[in-house]
Amino acid sequence: MVSLKREREVDLDDDDNEDGVAAKVGRGHAVEDRRSRHCPYLDTINRSVLDFDFEKLCSISLSHINVYACLICGKYFQGREDITYVLKPTFTKQHIAGLDKQGKLYRAYDGTTYLPGIVGLNNIKANDYANVVLQAFSNVPPLRNYFLEEENYRGIRRPPGDIMFLLVQRFGELMRKLWNPRNFKAHVSPHEMLQAVVLCSKKNFQITKQGDAVDFMTWFLNALHGALGGTKKKPSIITKAFQGYMRIFSKKLPHPDLPPEEKEALLTTDEYQEQMSESSFLFLTLDLPTAPLYKDEKEQLIIPQVPLFNILAKFNGSTEKEYKTYKENFLKRFQLTKLPPYLIFCIKRFTKNNFFVEKNPTIVNFPITNVDLREYLTEEAQATEKNTTYDLIANVVHDGKPTEGAYRIHVLHHGTGKWYEMQDLQVTDILPQMITLSEAYIQIWKRQESNDGRNNHMGI
Repeated sequence: MVSLKREREVDLDDDDNEDGVAAKVGRGHAVEDRRSRHCPYLDTINRSVLDFDFEKLCSISLSHINVYACLICGKYFQGREDITYVLKPTFTKQHIAGLDKQGKLYRAYDGTTYLPGIVGLNNIKANDYANVVLQAFSNVPPLRNYFLEEENYRGIRRPPGDIMFLLVQRFGELMRKLWNPRNFKAHVSPHEMLQAVVLCSKKNFQITKQGDAVDFMTWFLNALHGALGGTKKKPSIITKAFQGYMRIFSKKLPHPDLPPEEKEALLTTDEYQEQMSESSFLFLTLDLPTAPLYKDEKEQLIIPQVPLFNILAKFNGSTEKEYKTYKENFLKRFQLTKLPPYLIFCIKRFTKNNFFVEKNPTIVNFPITNVDLREYLTEEAQATEKNTTYDLIANVVHDGKPTEGAYRIHVLHHGTGKWYEMQDLQVTDILPQMITLSEAYIQIWKRQESNDGRNNHMGI
């Protein structure tokens, strides 16, 4: 009899462990179910009415957006009120069309005020190099308007097993969060976007390791273009906004160790004659003059300054530059044939040698508005291009050492005409005169419209 009672107690303990319920069985004590203390509503769940095989549609509005199931009655309902706009923000065409015309401040749920689009991004560990690029592109109106409306890219077909379209989806979600006027807080975490970047780039760009903003921007633009179905001949929103064209004149040089007679003989052959080719570009790389090696009388390095138009002379069609490869040397010159609506400048500050990465601290002096690029076009292009004047809308800055520095960005808010500086979660307004004193690394310029020449974005 005693052994039978012990077997029953063991069976009770086994059943309780299988159900995940901590039970205490003893002489004169009842079985205690601790689930009710953890969640007092678990006993109200009616499993007999739950059927998840039906289509997930709201029983009231017949919508499939933000649908949840009631575990008591088994019906489906749609999320309501402000939570739905934070979980999945949506924008109408009228709202998107008026984004650049309003400068209204919105109040978040935590009480802070913010401008939609001028929102800080969380630096998880060392992803500020990606944050500034994402913030810059979120303030390019054609790119922003395209991704704010999910219908623009939802129907794009991709081959089975392709993961690159995840980049498009996550970038669209991030764009809608940045421009959401009903956010709960005045900053956004790009965690899902960066996870997609790590996956799609095969860990070339990571959250925990500092990267180069230009390298990330180059990969990101080409990855988005391909994921949106774009090719060399088929355009996408990326090429429509940023792609321009240039002519490249290239001439092969003889090896410098050859005797003069042999050099002259080689220069007469067809191989060493100047060749011309047409090429497209998404951004222009501007080369800085070499930084000084010697210190001044106060034992401090002199920080040189150079005007923007001096480094733009690379594309005037007459300035030649030598490019060296492992085996051959070439002399090249460039001239633009078509300017895009939005022009990206990448100022080459970092050079790599066999030992380390060196940063050029030269300050580039540039105007904020009315930069005319007509003189860098061919004669045929000058006759066809109507507007060649550009205004600055975004300026990415790198501060500090090459491998240990930090990134920040200056962004123009089109609705107010004011400039803002964003560094991770910090957002502050800034005078336009202070922008030109920074070590600019990436710049995005917007071409003026025909009747936009009188606009002043100086913020004064």
